[in-house]
Amino acid sequence: MDGGTLDRAGSRLRYWLDGPTGAPLVVFSHGAAMDHRMFDPQVPALTAAGYRTLTWDIRGHGESKPIGDLPLSTRDLTADLLAILDELGEHGPLCVGGQSLGGYLAQELVFRHPERVAAVVIIGSTCVTMPISRRERWALAASPLAFRLWPAGALRRTIATHTAVTPAAREYALDAASRLSKAEFVTVWRAVAGALHPEPGYRIEQPLLLCHGDQDRAGNVARVAPRWAARDPRCRYEVVPRAGHNANQDNPGWFNETLLDFLRTHYPVDGR
Repeated sequence: MDGGTLDRAGSRLRYWLDGPTGAPLVVFSHGAAMDHRMFDPQVPALTAAGYRTLTWDIRGHGESKPIGDLPLSTRDLTADLLAILDELGEHGPLCVGGQSLGGYLAQELVFRHPERVAAVVIIGSTCVTMPISRRERWALAASPLAFRLWPAGALRRTIATHTAVTPAAREYALDAASRLSKAEFVTVWRAVAGALHPEPGYRIEQPLLLCHGDQDRAGNVARVAPRWAARDPRCRYEVVPRAGHNANQDNPGWFNETLLDFLRTHYPVDGR
């Protein structure tokens, strides 16, 4: 695995590349409090199938320190990803994917730069361009304060137990969450809380693989997903069995098989 760093807006962003040079690129962005390692089960499967992968640590997470210029928005984080892609000369169209917060970034990229996206993969993420209820808006707006008041150790343990169902994925989640200070996590979560921007009439026109675990209890992910799937004309909607919010980690064999089937249909290695 190769990689590099990019200094941007007060942070040193860390990224990793794997797979054949010049192969179709699949980009993955991780969830809040996680890091690039959450896609370790996917990278070997994708490179073995002939794809190239890009994973990275969103600022404040993992090895992308310090968190840098504040305040942060998901638009800022998407701009970070675009800056990495520009640095690498990867102008697309490519496959962009993400889990939870990373799914927000994938949606922002395809919303603002659809010409750079060939296909989209979303894992355990809500739709940023669909409206939500007044009660859900209030709860989301209040969540950064609630997290700020939560003791750091208890918050990290809760993140781990609520994002995954398998022991290995929970152990990873606790380790990843421990690499952020509570202040960094709250800063990132403010970006999450402010990410929604309903766009009446908008549709993702690119092929979309929309997934969540059958035991995903995060926010309104599972409840809203069927409505999202019905909205976008080229959406393939899959519920990952025996999996929670970090579904790609809880059941990597099932997820990888589904992902590769989607890519072979909509983003093949041979370009046909």
